[in-house]
Amino acid sequence: MAEIVTGLASSHSPQLSIAPELWSDLGELDRRNPTVPYDRLLAQNQDRLAQAVTLEQWQAKYQACQDAIARLGRHLTEAAVDAVVVVGDDQGELWGPEGQPALAIFSGEVIWDIPIPPEQVAPAYRPGLWAWHNQAPDPYPALPALARHLVAHLSRLDFDVTQFSQQLPGRPLSHSFTFVRRRLGLPSHIPILPVVVNAHVSPNQPSPQRCWQLGQALRSGIRSWPEAKRIALVATGGLTHWGIDEGLDHQVLDAILQGRPESLRSLDPSLLAAGTSELRAWITIASALADYSPQLVDYVPAYRSLAGTGVGMGFMVWQPA
Repeated sequence: MAEIVTGLASSHSPQLSIAPELWSDLGELDRRNPTVPYDRLLAQNQDRLAQAVTLEQWQAKYQACQDAIARLGRHLTEAAVDAVVVVGDDQGELWGPEGQPALAIFSGEVIWDIPIPPEQVAPAYRPGLWAWHNQAPDPYPALPALARHLVAHLSRLDFDVTQFSQQLPGRPLSHSFTFVRRRLGLPSHIPILPVVVNAHVSPNQPSPQRCWQLGQALRSGIRSWPEAKRIALVATGGLTHWGIDEGLDHQVLDAILQGRPESLRSLDPSLLAAGTSELRAWITIASALADYSPQLVDYVPAYRSLAGTGVGMGFMVWQPA
């Protein structure tokens, strides 16, 4: 039988991979973002954050994030896994207006990371493109046998799961999944199995309760796979952004660390807006690893403007209890 030997969760924001000297450009982009109530946030936060939004603070927080990523990478290497099941989201990369499944699993042999032309990305984000995608088409070996097993297992448990084995032309693998290779250092020969949970696209995002149920189903499905493989479970995304909510971040992290699943299952879905919606991946993994021991590697509220915009960066590992 397959064995889940470890678990990891990490923020995957491009801010992690952009030099702190350039974070002010990201803050300026937030100011111009029509979906961000920047003026209201500025009035609420500018006095409180005066000491947090400085180059010295940005450099310290950037380094803390790099140290946490390196630690996760070492942990993944030391686990000596045969494959990685990655729970993440899609942001108009694999899918577009033609459709957005609530839950999808890739069952093909290879899924491709395809470069995004820099001119399609806001200039403030271009310095971080190296952490999203390779500069040339890059094949990621997948695990079709486990994928088909999980699709069948989830279907028996009444999950309506989309199985896909090919990408639409020109559509790249989401940075939710490339992060595991490009930043966590997963070797190119180790297969990944993408489990795509819709976080961003309304109105068919799974609820926190459904994400908890999904995690339980993934755990039982992996453990019932008859192949003797060492599997890592990884979640990427989050924590709160674009406006950082340290209270919500700590609510989620503390619920995981203290083993309080009801706090995760009952989370108000209206709180999971914009990038904060990626907390769904954390809930899914926390459920799948509920009988493991979690450890917080670091939490870094990476503010990039006096309005309090930025990303709550979270990093966690799970070990068998």
